[in-house]
Amino acid sequence: MTKIDRRAFLHGLGGVSLALPALDAMGAEVTERDPRRFCALYTANGMSLPRTENHLDEWSWFPRTERNGEFVFGKSTEPLSPFRNELSFMGGLYHPSGPKADPHTCSDMWLTGAPLHKPKRPTYNTVGLDQVVALHTKQYCRQPSLVLSIDAGTGYLSRTGTISYGLDGRPIPAENNPRQLFNRLFRGDRGSLEAERDRLRERVKLVDAVADSARSLDRQLGKSDRERMDEYLTALNEVESRLIASERWIDIPLKKQDYSHLNLDATPQGEPAEYYRTMFDLIALAFDADITRSAAFMLNREDGMGISDTFPLKLGLSRTHHKLSHASDKDGQHEFAKYDLFLSHQLAYFFGRLAGYQDRNGSVLDNTVVLFGSGASTTHTSRNLPTLVAGGANLGLKHGTYWRNGETRMSNMYLSILRSLDIEREAFSDSTGTLTDSIFTRT
Repeated sequence: MTKIDRRAFLHGLGGVSLALPALDAMGAEVTERDPRRFCALYTANGMSLPRTENHLDEWSWFPRTERNGEFVFGKSTEPLSPFRNELSFMGGLYHPSGPKADPHTCSDMWLTGAPLHKPKRPTYNTVGLDQVVALHTKQYCRQPSLVLSIDAGTGYLSRTGTISYGLDGRPIPAENNPRQLFNRLFRGDRGSLEAERDRLRERVKLVDAVADSARSLDRQLGKSDRERMDEYLTALNEVESRLIASERWIDIPLKKQDYSHLNLDATPQGEPAEYYRTMFDLIALAFDADITRSAAFMLNREDGMGISDTFPLKLGLSRTHHKLSHASDKDGQHEFAKYDLFLSHQLAYFFGRLAGYQDRNGSVLDNTVVLFGSGASTTHTSRNLPTLVAGGANLGLKHGTYWRNGETRMSNMYLSILRSLDIEREAFSDSTGTLTDSIFTRT
């Protein structure tokens, strides 16, 4: 086995180095305009789109009724109605690679649009939208991005525990512990940074020892073990990148904020709404303090995997999340919609938090594009992906619509999102252009 060059890996990933923070010396065009932010929120197993014969049209996640030329919220999305003018439903979106893939890879490719396989690459995936945003915004803030999920870590192919993929297409480990996340984001003094650096050094020693041992054992590590080693190195790179970014900001004070409403003892194993709202609070606070401008949060995991599969049971429903997603009977589809209703309440809470924090011009929500959706519509169906876009009023987004224009590549919408954030790219993934006649006015 060829020894992994850890140092080359850590410092040469993607050929990109960390930039300096956005300081006054960079000029008014950087420091005087409001941050442009992106947040991706993913729920697994699709949304409830009940069968016609079950007579549950009012419980459809996508609007099925119009009144006076405007869409009518279904019962499962009614909690979002106060934000009608700050959000839009997006219909007909899909990834061209989706119908060709194992249906469980829908979370893997949701932010990437990745093809099934790319020869001569170490991984089958490509960079995710949140990490493209992070690449262009990390020089302005303390942390390149927040990568969060209900289960933490990376999971594994087709049952991932993260929706975030780096410049080389490798999964980025997610965090799920509110207290640890809070301490890292808001308690970054020199002592805590040095303690984290000490832990990193110990982990690096272990990796080097395992790599040396593997070489001496003459290629006895199999393919799966080498893949695990690669994943661990990716995790180390992520930790080191965060430390480098934090050290550059150590003498710049954080914005003063009120943390009294946080329940840092909330856990994924506890009360679902309390946990979700704590994590949403942390994202909102991080955006408000300009700690990061890119966040991704995986609310649920595919195929009955992980902690959140039992959340419906905790809410008094009769089946787990995955089983509800497969339900074809009226009672099952009604309960699935009720779980969508629960998620809508949490989403409305998050929008309210973002709307309550103020930038120089408008609210944090006005300067943030929030993407919420799933990689499947109904049971493993990879077309017409349930998608909602919120925020971004100051970024050229015009809301209050249920947009659809036949089948449309999701990557075209992603390119439109990048343009709204003033990130000029000719293409993203398999895009063929930006969305036209849509909620995005900057193309």
